[in-house]
Amino acid sequence: MGLVQTKDQQLFIGVDGGGSKCRATIYCADGTVLGTGVAGRANPLHGLTQTFESIEASTRLALLDAGMNESDSHLLVAGLGLAGVNVPRLYQDVINWQHPFAAMYVTTDLHTACIGAHRGADGAVIITGTGSCGYAHVGDTSLSIGGYGFALGDKGSGAWLGLKAAEHVLLALDGFAVPTRLTDMLLNYFNVTDALGIVENLAGKSSSCYAALARSVLDCANEGDAVATAIVQEGADYISDMARKLFSLNPVRFSMIGGLAEPLQAWLGADVVAKISETLAPPELGAMYFAQQEFNKSLSVQ
Repeated sequence: MGLVQTKDQQLFIGVDGGGSKCRATIYCADGTVLGTGVAGRANPLHGLTQTFESIEASTRLALLDAGMNESDSHLLVAGLGLAGVNVPRLYQDVINWQHPFAAMYVTTDLHTACIGAHRGADGAVIITGTGSCGYAHVGDTSLSIGGYGFALGDKGSGAWLGLKAAEHVLLALDGFAVPTRLTDMLLNYFNVTDALGIVENLAGKSSSCYAALARSVLDCANEGDAVATAIVQEGADYISDMARKLFSLNPVRFSMIGGLAEPLQAWLGADVVAKISETLAPPELGAMYFAQQEFNKSLSVQ
């Protein structure tokens, strides 16, 4: 089986890489799904080696799921939607990768999420998962908000919720902050008895380790804990403000994507919730659309 050059027979793989996982799906040119694979995180901000390993691992799993050989990646035209490649140096590092594909096209996970959410039509999208960011594309105008990565940004994200909870708990254990249900939550979560036990489990860890705490923070907020409520509301207010800024472009559709998209809805502004539309397709399909468009351009100039 050799590389198929015709537009209608070429196989594509759409890859969505973020701070917690990398999902790859193989498609026919008409969008039919052939196979899917999921591997570890793939955010170049957190390491290129890990990113490339996750892309290759999810690709192998997708090939096997499609009934193909693990070594058939050279048959695929790849579209990569990755967190972190909004940083020019990291984009160039990924572009320079000696990848295993027939061809590879790279853009941000925001871009591919927006394409997928609206099936190629104009619109706006906010990702609230391990990180947080927003993107809108209307006509010839695009607007990107956030996406600066853990510690520098990602307000309202899972990692941010976990970090803020840990910061308050450590202060509370030292007697400098008001008591909170979050303290017992964190101590029990890590099965430790003091502040240093929490530090041992979190110091120097990745954003995904902090994001793993987000659901528990939300649970404490939903149970009425004042500290957890304040943290969640501050994050949700930021997400609401991000949405309103995207609305300035008057997008026809707006969707929210990511593990916190649904749990955060109860905390968002009513005006924002009223505009949320169903996500029509996953980011991997958006990545496939992007790759298909770029691949067809390359054929037209040959």
